[in-house]
Amino acid sequence: MDHTQIREHMEVVGSDGAHVGTVDRLDGARLKLTRTDPAAGGEHHFIHVDSVASVEGDRVRLNRTGAEARDEWGIEAVGAVPGADDEDEHGAEPGSAKVGP
Repeated sequence: MDHTQIREHMEVVGSDGAHVGTVDRLDGARLKLTRTDPAAGGEHHFIHVDSVASVEGDRVRLNRTGAEARDEWGIEAVGAVPGADDEDEHGAEPGSAKVGP
């Protein structure tokens, strides 16, 4: 898959054709989706380029369903500084199973 074909404002859909989001830009090995897309809930979401099956016209098709992609996407809150907070309030690394103090 040639990721150089991915451009801003392309629609991102799951393998089932479900709308996932809209490309903001390619951010290294991730697609950064716009936070203004109705599916985004006001936050930037990220999808790894390994999830891209194909680029078809103005549409990026993923190799997983829309629901699977939304379950797996990373989130960057508005105003967040990437990498500035590598632990949550309990000292857990993002994505870890640690719960509580």
